[in-house]
Amino acid sequence: MIELLPHIVNGLTLGLLFALIALGFTLIVGVMEVINLAHGSLFALGAYFALATIGGDWFASTEFGIWWLGLPIGTRYATALAVGPLLAAASGMAIELCLRPTYGKAPLYGLLLTFGAALVVEEVIRLVWGTGEQNLSVPQAINGAFLMGGLIFSKYKFFAAAFALAAIALVWVFLERTPYGAIIKAGSHDSEMVRALGYDLSKLRLLVFGFGAALAGLAGIILAPIWGLRPHIGLDVVIPAFLIIVIGGVGSFWGAVLAALLVGMSVGITGAYAPAWSMMSMYLLLIAVVGFRARGLLGRKSALEN
Repeated sequence: MIELLPHIVNGLTLGLLFALIALGFTLIVGVMEVINLAHGSLFALGAYFALATIGGDWFASTEFGIWWLGLPIGTRYATALAVGPLLAAASGMAIELCLRPTYGKAPLYGLLLTFGAALVVEEVIRLVWGTGEQNLSVPQAINGAFLMGGLIFSKYKFFAAAFALAAIALVWVFLERTPYGAIIKAGSHDSEMVRALGYDLSKLRLLVFGFGAALAGLAGIILAPIWGLRPHIGLDVVIPAFLIIVIGGVGSFWGAVLAALLVGMSVGITGAYAPAWSMMSMYLLLIAVVGFRARGLLGRKSALEN
């Protein structure tokens, strides 16, 4: 059991970060009824924006860059945690503006447009940052390892888990305790009713898409030191995010969190015994849950089940 503990920690960390990604994805699906295939690319874009904010050797070519690189890594990392999600949100809003002509048409139009946007974002990343794998620097205080109970643990994974947990709690408070969150929740149930009450549906969709993109970008920054940073990393993320909202139930906040934790734990624990099956385990989990409960763990009851 003690030897299994690091794998449990890995699974919980991965699950919490998956939850952060899936919450943005499920908000967009709930309010806009669009499966955003560009969500993974926005995840990657947030991490690359953070990489640019922290700076590298190329940044030292300007006077400002020399001054900026002279600041402590903690200051630059904290700035990246704010700048990366904001720029990812702006990119997400630009995609939403492109999506507007597809509203009211067959869902395939929106699906194809977001797929095209994902390809464009990935190619932009390749052109700007190159095709090789890069590393996102983190402060020394959360880097390295420590010994506990005769086992070695990563400091950063504990930081990532705590950060993701705090972010999920803040998102819940925003959705449940603020009037803006109430409007978003209402929009996910009946967007036309929100319009009838006098709210600007176009603005709501724009802000929700930006908010979802910001959550994806934030998760990208936190997960990049664990998974590495490469242009196609978005593909590694969008599939688990989609599986999580199906397992948890479309539109369910806690369903997404619970499903993400289950996916993370299944990947982490399977990796301890059969590493080759670690990613396959989440697909098996999907089959088991959907076969038993078609609407997901906490999904709303369908009219077909009456």
